[in-house]
Amino acid sequence: MEPPSSSRLNPRKRRKDGPGPNGATELDGIPPKISRHSFGLRQPAPFSDEIELDYSKPYNRVTFEEATRGTPLDRPVRVYADGIFDLFHSGHARALMQAKNLFPNTYLIVGVCSDELTHNLKGFTVMNESERYDAVQHCRYVDEVVRNAPWTLTPEFLAEHRIDFVAHDDIPYSSAGSDDVYKHIKEAGMFAPTQRTEGISTSDIITRIVRDYDVYARRNLQRGYTAKELNVSFINEKKYHLQERVDKVKKRVKDVEEKSKEFVQKVEEKSIDLIQKWEEKSREFIGNFLEMFGPEGALKHMLKEGKGRMLQAISPKQSPSSSPTHERSPSPSFRWPFSTKTPPSSPANLSRHESTVTYDISEDEED
Repeated sequence: MEPPSSSRLNPRKRRKDGPGPNGATELDGIPPKISRHSFGLRQPAPFSDEIELDYSKPYNRVTFEEATRGTPLDRPVRVYADGIFDLFHSGHARALMQAKNLFPNTYLIVGVCSDELTHNLKGFTVMNESERYDAVQHCRYVDEVVRNAPWTLTPEFLAEHRIDFVAHDDIPYSSAGSDDVYKHIKEAGMFAPTQRTEGISTSDIITRIVRDYDVYARRNLQRGYTAKELNVSFINEKKYHLQERVDKVKKRVKDVEEKSKEFVQKVEEKSIDLIQKWEEKSREFIGNFLEMFGPEGALKHMLKEGKGRMLQAISPKQSPSSSPTHERSPSPSFRWPFSTKTPPSSPANLSRHESTVTYDISEDEED
């Protein structure tokens, strides 16, 4: 029965299709992931002249097929990689990582050329040889460091360090009057190619510094270095200080502009909020006004109701139709002397009895 694979054990674990950790690719020869535990080395790699080799045992090179299949633990495949390693950077580390992972059981020896040899055959270096030795010593992939390494590898050097394969990029390296200093290594079947890391090299780093020389000179002046230490003239020093002040003023102006933009943006946002609130309040006010003073508003109903109450209060009350009428008793008649007619009645009586004229006839006259 087949053991369960890691994908079955962790079905929800995502697989990366792009570059590996730290931008590494499949060409870097990265081993598969293993359980997390400390692989850190507590000591730097030793120098070759500090290690005693047992020369009593015969030196028999392993073939490429044997190295690929794997060798016993007590017989690792000894791989050699050399270089200048000036301004040690990630491109150097990746090349050494690839050399370390060429075979299952690899012992990596790294040769670093001296200042004298490098200055004569390649050019001036930024770091001296001691600094370059120390940088390579502290690379985690290195097992041994060879100081004052030769520019061209001789059979005596290969036999002395019992080297099985030489690792380097496959681009022909023309130097010291040769089209390719690794040509004889390739013909002997001892060459193991690695891949260069594009976009990073010692020359690229130096080019960046030279291109932005004024920027880095001003940077170091700010950090306390003197013009003499930087090999800067008096005029350039004053120029850099003036540029620094101008840049500070520009930065302040830029900060003020940004703050003013933020302030204007906040004012615009608040003004929009105020306008929206004002519109809401105005709508509410107009609605309340129309509800109170409109054609069918509450005020009209209140006036109607008040008018009705006033009319009811000032109008006389009518007697019920079923109540008996009370006739007013006639006023006592007054007889004028020597007249048979009654005296004229009061205006009120005249208004009530407009069409009737009453005469008071005595009994003697009637007879």
